[in-house]
Amino acid sequence: MATILNVNDTDASRYLVTRILEMAGHRVIEAATGGEALRLAQELRPDLVVLDVQLPDLNGYEVAARLRASPETASIAVMHTSATFITADKRVLGLDSGADAYLTQPFEPAELIATVKSLLRLRHAEQEMRLRADQLAEADRRKDEFLAMLAHELRNPLAAIMTAIGILERKSSDDAKEVRMRSIIHRQTHHLARLVDDLLDVSRITRGKVQLRRERMDLRTVLQQVFTLIRPVSEGRELRLETSLPDFPLWLQADATRLEQVFMNLLDNATKYTDAGGAVSVQASQEGVDGSARAVVRIQDTGIGIPANKLPAIFELFSQVDESLERTRGGLGIGLTLVRNLVELHGGTISASSPGVGRGSEFVVKLPLTVAPPALASTTIASDESKRHRRILLVEDNSDARQALKDLLELWGHQVEVAQDGMNGVARALEARPDLALVDIGLPGLDGYRVAQELRARVGQAIRLVAITGYGGPEDRHRALQAGFDHHLVKPVKPDELDRLLTDL
Repeated sequence: MATILNVNDTDASRYLVTRILEMAGHRVIEAATGGEALRLAQELRPDLVVLDVQLPDLNGYEVAARLRASPETASIAVMHTSATFITADKRVLGLDSGADAYLTQPFEPAELIATVKSLLRLRHAEQEMRLRADQLAEADRRKDEFLAMLAHELRNPLAAIMTAIGILERKSSDDAKEVRMRSIIHRQTHHLARLVDDLLDVSRITRGKVQLRRERMDLRTVLQQVFTLIRPVSEGRELRLETSLPDFPLWLQADATRLEQVFMNLLDNATKYTDAGGAVSVQASQEGVDGSARAVVRIQDTGIGIPANKLPAIFELFSQVDESLERTRGGLGIGLTLVRNLVELHGGTISASSPGVGRGSEFVVKLPLTVAPPALASTTIASDESKRHRRILLVEDNSDARQALKDLLELWGHQVEVAQDGMNGVARALEARPDLALVDIGLPGLDGYRVAQELRARVGQAIRLVAITGYGGPEDRHRALQAGFDHHLVKPVKPDELDRLLTDL
């Protein structure tokens, strides 16, 4: 049984409509003015309003418009009726004002009932769709929470492994097999870390939550860094890596970290889909001049190629070139989606082409160039003081990660105190007065945010605070800085990255 609000200032007409609706099994509420109709609609939330156009205060068009404008009543179905305003332009005006149907009087009872049934069916379908949308939104929220927790749980062991291999790589070995094993662990750990980052980043991008940290930079610097990282991978897969960069800078206003992510994904794909003995080529150049100038990066491989029917959807989420049961090439099918979105966030474009299966492929990234920066008058050289050994407090509840990072810091010559929870961390900081504290966020008892707040309140700026955490979203970074941290690092932290941070501090 539906609840229907019947609005008409003529007693006889209102009574007739009410009787027809009640005989059809509906519950009917009556109103004689537009103001009363709006009040009852707000209070009772009927399923449908049968609304006469000619009313003594507000006309039916205005009532319908106000019902649609209010979030509380916007979903109520509205049917206009009128014996006076029956021309086509009046019906159009009624529908434009927010009505879902328009009946001219006199009408047959069957016509009224059929129209009411139709509108109630539509309203029921809308309610089902709205409920489904709410359920999907809730499921999406839960997914995001799960991904954030999953990343945190995966990054903790990754941090310990990456730090440990960083220590091992600093010790020479004459055992060729041991060197190979270290290299394998290093490559696979970094690969797993990239998969975790890609999984989270694609979720953030689809929700519009990725913000670029733009700065003026030379694209060649990013590409050279990527070449350094990918060269061991290509050599391990017995591939030739051929690179060609211009002898002039390619200035961009861009997020260097995100662009490194773009080209690492593309080159990792190129090496992954190219068999041993093949080649991967990277060429960077400039096209256009002045305001239309763009940097162009072409990545070509001699790999398995892309079937013609796969090319149109190659950048879609979960799209896979290798769909065989063996899945020998691996991957989650999210890397190219992430790449496309990051390139587009920079105002650029990316395209893919392939002559066919077994004949390789080419990806072309184009990014808008910016004006070259002015030449620096002088170069500032870091002082010896910036590289001095420091007194460091490490607050980390994961025992393996804590021990590995402590060993690495001590290998660099720092004096390290450790604490395994937030309360102990605050106590050790107040007692030992370290120069710097590396603090995990997900600590038992007193979390990292509260540790930072407590130390800022009690020792002020006398200590530098660095958050090291598995939670890596922009909102997590913002919250860390708001709590009092000077820097926010996401696990697993690369040893070189940590070393640079300690030097800069």
